[in-house]
Amino acid sequence: MIHRARTFALACLLVLAGACQAGPEAAAPSATPSPVAGGTPQDCAQQTLARLTAKERIGQLIFVGLIGNQLGPAERAAIEANSVGSVWFTDFSSAPVASVAQVSAQVQALASPAAPHVGFLIGANQEGGQIDQFRGPGFSPIPSALQQGAEDPAALQTQAALWAAQLKAAGINLDLAPVMDTVPAGQDASNAPIGALQREFGHDPVTVSTHGLAFIAGMHQSNVLVTLKHFPGLGRVAGNTDFSSAVVDRTTMATDPYLVPFQQGINAGADMVMVSTATYTQIDAQHLAVFSPAIMIDLLRNQLHFGGVVVSDDLGAAAAVASIPAGDRAVDFIAAGGDLVTVKNANLVAPMTTAIANRVASDSVFADHVNAAVTRVLQLKIRAGLVSCAVP
Repeated sequence: MIHRARTFALACLLVLAGACQAGPEAAAPSATPSPVAGGTPQDCAQQTLARLTAKERIGQLIFVGLIGNQLGPAERAAIEANSVGSVWFTDFSSAPVASVAQVSAQVQALASPAAPHVGFLIGANQEGGQIDQFRGPGFSPIPSALQQGAEDPAALQTQAALWAAQLKAAGINLDLAPVMDTVPAGQDASNAPIGALQREFGHDPVTVSTHGLAFIAGMHQSNVLVTLKHFPGLGRVAGNTDFSSAVVDRTTMATDPYLVPFQQGINAGADMVMVSTATYTQIDAQHLAVFSPAIMIDLLRNQLHFGGVVVSDDLGAAAAVASIPAGDRAVDFIAAGGDLVTVKNANLVAPMTTAIANRVASDSVFADHVNAAVTRVLQLKIRAGLVSCAVP
């Protein structure tokens, strides 16, 4: 367990890093809340939770991939049979904005029109550079994060607002960005998941914080939700968790200066934080981060004070979790403090939701975890204008 006294130590590191006063963008609001009929957003979340069936609640915790960037038979079946509530585009694309928007509209059309209407989070990995997912007509070319980190933050915020507006035009309301990992100078080539792909804003926490905050502010300016990733950092590992089964960080501590960008992003109103599938021996040597209460509860919730949605890195196709039964992955993530289960392959949705339902039926503490997680997802959707509550 992480000692609570470390909170003060981390605060000192934030001051020393010079990131606590990061400019006006640090106070940028989250996506503009929509008016809620029948009371406050909190009332709406509780009202909606009460009206959802057990299956619908569990479905709100699943974030399924759209293989080939299409709503195919498997994805449609997962949504209709298991009440999946969020989707993400999985592939690089040169399709025009209108074509992407058509798929997004097909997904949103599957939401129930009756109260409580709960729309879909629709996500994409629109970071820039080699992870510039949409490159077709209507989408501006986005430079790599490393190039973005060399720009004036105000200019980057303006650009990010444009990129976000283009996502919105495509029906995408959630960007799985920015990357807030810091890769030490000179180590890009040896850092497969981030540095080798130029996904970091810079090589020190202050640069990453400043430009990450500008990216967040621009996205929020155009009402696109953001995701900080990959907590607690992939900048000092060698292997890529998508392809390697034993990625280990032996450096990052609970009082690490490299946590500063994540803390600053949280302070700026980040909507989601994505947790990695690496192991961090200085924090919890026994669990992958996505299965670690020490990382998700003690560090992220209690120490960094994040109250939003905790989303996993892919628990479907990633090599890091391939040896674990699919149902156990979902249950263990939620039990350890997670909210939204990312799974690329729709065929894994049924075993995951079945395992969650079975655990809910036999474990009241876990059932409470599920209800709390669903509430956080609903609160996020309310802020994004995706939930309508009936007037009592």
